[in-house]
Amino acid sequence: MASLPDYEPLIGLSGVEELRELAKRLVGQRIVMVNSTRTGGGVAEILNRMVPLLGELGLAVRWEVIQGSVPFYRVTKAFHNALHGRPETITPEMFDLFLDVGRHNANRLVLDDDIVFIHDPQPITLVEQRHHHSTSRWIWRCHLDVSHPHQAVWKFLEPFIRQFDAAVYSSSAFAQRMVMRQLLVAPSIDPLSDKNRELSPPEVDAMVQKLGVPQDRPIVTQVSRFDVLKDPLGVLEAFRRVRRSVKCRLVLAGGPATDDPEGEEVLSRVREQANGDPEIHLLMLPPNSDLEINALQRASAVIVQKSLKEGFGLTVSEALWKARPVVASAVGGIPLQVKHRYSGLLVHSVEGAAHAIKQLLNNREYAKRLGENGREHVRQHFLLTRHLRDYLLMFLALGHSGDLIYLNGHRSR
Repeated sequence: MASLPDYEPLIGLSGVEELRELAKRLVGQRIVMVNSTRTGGGVAEILNRMVPLLGELGLAVRWEVIQGSVPFYRVTKAFHNALHGRPETITPEMFDLFLDVGRHNANRLVLDDDIVFIHDPQPITLVEQRHHHSTSRWIWRCHLDVSHPHQAVWKFLEPFIRQFDAAVYSSSAFAQRMVMRQLLVAPSIDPLSDKNRELSPPEVDAMVQKLGVPQDRPIVTQVSRFDVLKDPLGVLEAFRRVRRSVKCRLVLAGGPATDDPEGEEVLSRVREQANGDPEIHLLMLPPNSDLEINALQRASAVIVQKSLKEGFGLTVSEALWKARPVVASAVGGIPLQVKHRYSGLLVHSVEGAAHAIKQLLNNREYAKRLGENGREHVRQHFLLTRHLRDYLLMFLALGHSGDLIYLNGHRSR
């Protein structure tokens, strides 16, 4: 795993020294991160990289993961979809199970640290422990697009959210009307991880061949969980429209997450629609397939992220970091990463996605320019070192006044 000096070629010595100086002001602070899984999904991936680097900066940081049953994670997935605004049937029994699992985890976890950092709704009820430790500061990190949430679920969660000292969102569009402090911090990718580090052409070829994807035609790829909100069926339809006039292959690649029980069901529906088409490759990759994903993205002519809803969509920054042209839905945090016609193409429909993919496949120079612009945009805004800086500033900012703080250079009250 990379250490702080390894990032100097990307952010300069001054960037690394700034992180060290900020961290010095937090010496002695104990911090705990809590989420719902150690593998699968962007939250776990970020914490896997961030926690060791915070430790290297001299902070006492630990990472706890809640325990839950399959029924519990079916409930939290329904909450996840509902908070994104998707219609869901939510019953009183689901709320009861959510509270029961929360109480179980409250009994097994000791959260007496100076800063308790809760990620997403699954562990949110743990905030009721805070009355045992009055000096602790509690932060809720929402990685979802809650701009238009299902009101029953939001109203259920809101009393817990209001007990935190601050709520953190990826985009200003997600912030809610609350008296508590709200902060805006975009997620990030680690440019030195196996998923994002440089690979040689022979390494890429070997990995893609191992996955059984021929490179005889341009490859169009979407890397995402097999999730209805990632719209893999819409990607299939867009690809079939493209293929009428441009020869290409489609790769839909994803992996399981322990807190997402719907993956196999969605994959089954996608497989049924693909109907054995030899030019459509469906890959359910095991955990720790970062090098394989890296190679697939580098081998692709176009990378798609056709989400219906999206908290942020780090696969977009991953693709842009590899200087690949991206076609993505204009939802959630994606427009922060893709500046239309500068670092990619934003779309609003299957038809729009098909048109954009064709445009990029037919104009390689334009596609190359978008990819190069995208890489520089990610370098400036969405690398892990910026994320670290924002979190250090956030920990410090909890001692100051203000309602809404943009930690990447802008502030609003």
